[in-house]
Amino acid sequence: MKQIDIMKYKNFLWTALAVATISSAVQGQTRMSDTLQQSIRSSSKLTQVTEMAEKLVQSGFTAGDGYGEVWIRDLNSFVELSTKVNGQERTREALLMFFKFQQPDGNIPDGYIPAARAGAGYVYQTSPYEPDYRSHKNTVETDQETSLIQAVHKYIQATGDRAFLHIKVGDRTVVDRMHDALQYLLDDRFNAKYGLLWGATTVDWGDVQPEHEWGVALDSSSHPAIDIYDNAMFVIAINNYLDLVDDRPRQVYWTKVGHDITKNTRKYLWDKERKKYHPHIYLDKGSPFPNTFDEEEIYYHGGTFTAIEAGFLTKKEIREAYLRMQDNVKKSGAPSIGLTVYPPYPNGTFENKGLGEYSYQNGGDWTWFGGRMVQQLIRVGMYEEAYEALAPMVDLVLDHKGFYEWWTRDGKPAGSASFRGAAGVLWKSIEMLHEQADSNKSKQ
Repeated sequence: MKQIDIMKYKNFLWTALAVATISSAVQGQTRMSDTLQQSIRSSSKLTQVTEMAEKLVQSGFTAGDGYGEVWIRDLNSFVELSTKVNGQERTREALLMFFKFQQPDGNIPDGYIPAARAGAGYVYQTSPYEPDYRSHKNTVETDQETSLIQAVHKYIQATGDRAFLHIKVGDRTVVDRMHDALQYLLDDRFNAKYGLLWGATTVDWGDVQPEHEWGVALDSSSHPAIDIYDNAMFVIAINNYLDLVDDRPRQVYWTKVGHDITKNTRKYLWDKERKKYHPHIYLDKGSPFPNTFDEEEIYYHGGTFTAIEAGFLTKKEIREAYLRMQDNVKKSGAPSIGLTVYPPYPNGTFENKGLGEYSYQNGGDWTWFGGRMVQQLIRVGMYEEAYEALAPMVDLVLDHKGFYEWWTRDGKPAGSASFRGAAGVLWKSIEMLHEQADSNKSKQ
């Protein structure tokens, strides 16, 4: 572990205290109106979607009908629901599998699958701890490690199972392996010039690069770039890890790293004129896109949701972001703020034909991410806005009798059916609204 001057520890703690104070101010003490409280408590729609989500997640851990794997970025978004319907032990084992496939350098795979079903074209990895399974990693993305740490934190918050941190996989405990996963990102994906993490060029939080027909593996044709999603996910994971770890040197170390990443995202990625995040900071190879369009005009919804969760924006900026997103929805004709980006990248800029305009990660509407913004709006006391944003997502699920991976501009289901990530974020959003409604009622 890199060494930090222990005499600077107080400075780091004062920084953390300042961040916590800002976060508290952002959350505020907004009171939910009586009308909204009643609407939440009496809504049969919310009840129905809750029941549908619980039934779906009880049926397994894979991302959806189109996937054979258990993916960590998806499990991260329904792990709390899983603890309720699948129980502590089953959920614990699903998380532990990712540590069993952790590589010596600390990196975490995207997903795992029974060996007999491992035939999707990935480069599969084996583990001495699970010989009947295989794992794989989409190397263009930089969120597998951070997704796992966030998922562990949610699991422990939901169950109180801190003993999970001390389970040994080989000769390393889970909490040690969490440190190793974070350290891998600094060792393998850290750009010293900007002091931020990098990955391949993708659309917002997406995991497909433009240079290939499939586009999931870094190679000599990839265009390394820095974006807000990867770095916001890193800070969330660091904060989650700090909430779990008792080791003082590690607290000092990761507090400093989190502070620096937070500072550098503001310095380099925030466009103060446009009041949005730059889509990419391109590194040594520049942009893979033609210069016939201005990428800076593109607004990243998912990355902005994640930045809000990381605590990067003030309440004023969150409100401005929400209004901008709703304006994008109107201009695009999309169903909800789950719209990935607006405007989309032009047709032909991705070799993968699934990423045409308003398709998949390039302007498709993803409840899986839109629901996260609903949760952030609730956390900062913007209850009316949260309910407004949630309503079309709930209607899509009920109108089509299920959770789908994403939605087209005209509100048609697309991608995988039975998409558990979407179920997880909607379930959590509804639970949070009910908690706030009950809390506000008790204060009357």
